[in-house]
Amino acid sequence: MTRTRRARALLVLLAVALPLVGCGADEPAPAAAPSTTAAAPTTTAAPSTPASQPVAPLTGLPVAAVDPRPALAVKIENPPIARPQAGLTEADIVWEQLVEGGTSRLVAVYQSRVPASIGPVRSTRPMDPAITAPLHGLFATSGGQVPYLQAVSAAGLQLFSFDAGDDGFARQGPRSAPHNVYLDPAPLYAAADPAHQAPPAAQFGYAPTAGTQTTVVAGAPTARLDLRLSPEAVPSWTWNPLARVWERAEGADPAFAADGVRVAATNVVVLRVEVVETGALDPAGNHVPETLLTGRGGQAVVATAGRTATVTWSKGSDADPVVLTAADGSPVLLAPGTTWVELVPTGSGSVTTVP
Repeated sequence: MTRTRRARALLVLLAVALPLVGCGADEPAPAAAPSTTAAAPTTTAAPSTPASQPVAPLTGLPVAAVDPRPALAVKIENPPIARPQAGLTEADIVWEQLVEGGTSRLVAVYQSRVPASIGPVRSTRPMDPAITAPLHGLFATSGGQVPYLQAVSAAGLQLFSFDAGDDGFARQGPRSAPHNVYLDPAPLYAAADPAHQAPPAAQFGYAPTAGTQTTVVAGAPTARLDLRLSPEAVPSWTWNPLARVWERAEGADPAFAADGVRVAATNVVVLRVEVVETGALDPAGNHVPETLLTGRGGQAVVATAGRTATVTWSKGSDADPVVLTAADGSPVLLAPGTTWVELVPTGSGSVTTVP
C-alpha cells in the first residue's frame, strides 16, 4: 500500500472512532428529547351518596321496598269473650279505646304485614274517623249506627261493612253472634278504589339510630306500665329486655293472640284524653262514649326501650296525625317497630309507671 493510500485509510478510521469518544460508562448519556405529548390529567371520581334505605311507613323498619298497598284499619273487640283475637300481632299500629259498658275496643292497622284472618270484628264508634282518617286507606267494621258510618266515609276512608254484605267477612268459630265475625283482608284490597290504593304517610317519628329515641335521651327506666281505662279495662305492659318489647297483659292474665303468640309492642304511647257521653245507646241500652281527639291535646307517656318519658300530644283536624312533642320542644322519636296507642281517660283513668 502506498503512503497516500495508508493516510486515507487512517483518516477513515479516525472518522469512525471520534463519535464514540465520551460515550463510555463514566460519562452520562445524552438526555432524551422532551416528549411533546402532554400527560393525561388526573381525575378524582365524585364521592357517591348512598341511597337512603326505604322504611315501612307505619313501623319505620327498613324494607327492601315499601309495599304499595294502602293501610287497612279493622275494628276488633276486646272483652274477655273476644280473646284471644286473630291477627292481632301482625298489626303495625293498634289503638285501644274505651266503649260502652266499660270495655275496650281496638282499631288494628295493617300495612307492612297482612294476616289471613282478623277478628272478631265489631262495630264502629264516633272516635274512629279521628283515629283512622290520617291513613286515608280502608276501614273494616261489622257495622254501626248510620251517623258513625257516614262519618268514616266523610273522613276520606273507603268503608267496608259486614252488615252491608261486603266480601271478606264471615261468621265462623265456636263463639256465638255477635262475637264471631272474622275478616279475610284479601277481598278488601282487591276492591280498593283508585283513590285508596296508595301507602299511608308515617303516623309517628322514628329514631334514625339506636340510642336516639326520646325515652333514651330524656326518660326514666321503667319495668312496667299499668293502665286503667275503666274498672273493666286494666291492661299493663311489662318490658322484656331479651326480646326488647313491651309484653301486654289483660289484668293479671298475659295476652296472647289466637295463634299462641304473645301480644307485644316495640312502643306504647299513652294519650290522656277526655271521654264524653254522646247520648246514643247501644243495643243493650248502654250509653256510647266518645273520645275527643280532633282539635285537642294533653299529656302523654311514651314507653320505648325499657324507659318512659312524659311528653305532650296534639291533633289538628281529623286528617292530621297525632303530634307528640318532648319536654324540650323537639319531636318525639320512637324506636322502629310496632306501636300500641292507649287512650286513657283523664277523669276515670290512670297511668302508673313502675321502675
